Amino acid sequence: MAPGHVAYGMRASYGLAHITPDIIIAWERGEAAPTAAELTALAGALWCSPGELIGAARTLREHRLAHGIAPEDVARAVGMEIHSYLRMEETGEWRGNDRQSSALAEILRLTPRAFATVTGRDGQLAELLRSAATTRWQGYVRPLTRLVPVQRREADDVLHEMHLEYQALMAATLSWGGGSSPGSGDAGREFLERILDEFWSRIRNP
Repeated sequence: MAPGHVAYGMRASYGLAHITPDIIIAWERGEAAPTAAELTALAGALWCSPGELIGAARTLREHRLAHGIAPEDVARAVGMEIHSYLRMEETGEWRGNDRQSSALAEILRLTPRAFATVTGRDGQLAELLRSAATTRWQGYVRPLTRLVPVQRREADDVLHEMHLEYQALMAATLSWGGGSSPGSGDAGREFLERILDEFWSRIRNP
């Protein structure tokens, strides 16, 4: 379908008189993004679901739109004022408590990894995982389970495993003479750089 055909379908079937071929082209090029109502109409004009247009959802807003849920419904489900929820959606910084976080994950059907990403916790999680790998991992199990919805026993096993692997990588860089071999520490640094992927690859249901 040409942009003109899509724009006509959205105007005729959904009453969006402002939609023009130029707007469709801007969306295709990534120069602009449709509103929730426009995305729903666009999906209807193309005979698909909003989720298919979004692809792999990365933000809180994209996950909500992919499921076709209104922001008011999400706010109501998590027990939050609509303006507070929308502010979090705009900033990408989730400030809900544990109960609200659990409700958010349920209504948007978020996996633990998606939950960490859309609530802006990836950076904090990565820092926690690096500390667990490089120091005493036992002290980071509880903070991790409070940060992301992962079972304590599984978190315990994975942090222990990652700690052992990192320590083994660092031990392998030592030369027989007690010094360091050329490029020592590179494998350990690379492990820490990809720490999030390492962690989620070991979780049974990420």
